[in-house]
Amino acid sequence: MDFTTDDLKALFAALAARMKAERDGLCALDGVIGDADHGIAMEQGMAAASDAVAALTEGTLQDHFNAAAKGFLNAVGASSGPLYATALLRAGKAAGPRPAMPRTEGPLLIVAMAEGIQTRGKAELGHKTMLDAWLPAANAAQAGASFVEIVAAADAGAAATADMIATLGRAARLGERSRGHRDPGAVSAAMIIAEFARAFA
Repeated sequence: MDFTTDDLKALFAALAARMKAERDGLCALDGVIGDADHGIAMEQGMAAASDAVAALTEGTLQDHFNAAAKGFLNAVGASSGPLYATALLRAGKAAGPRPAMPRTEGPLLIVAMAEGIQTRGKAELGHKTMLDAWLPAANAAQAGASFVEIVAAADAGAAATADMIATLGRAARLGERSRGHRDPGAVSAAMIIAEFARAFA
């Protein structure tokens, strides 16, 4: 059965619920090396994206992703706002102007989102950012991995950030003291990828 716009609405509702549930934990992670607000930003961003998608009564998958991108960007002024807006626009382009897509094409969305985040943020693997979860997941997807393997790659990437020294953003000010703590952006990225995996199962 293909992945439809109704499935996409359900995915964004699940993302909003997941970020709401994980808000405090993500803020606690961010509190160690950042501003302690990452959980709030992700909760607000995904709630706005979900509301924007739910409000559409017609349109293609690309229309829905574009609406989500606009909603997320309007709700989040922090760095994750433009990064995820770009990721969602890229996902919309990959999904295309069609009402449904084969579920087997789901991993292509992960690749598109990772490319969008990297293009916008200019980070690289090992910089202790959300890309340390997105890029391993995208690499697995490009290699033809299953969503189970893609999620595992994202989780491993997020866990690996604990051994990294931040070189970008506020955490970079801590230098060596940023080591020993997972990057909250990478942790939330792995959660988002897991929700995509559930939606495309």
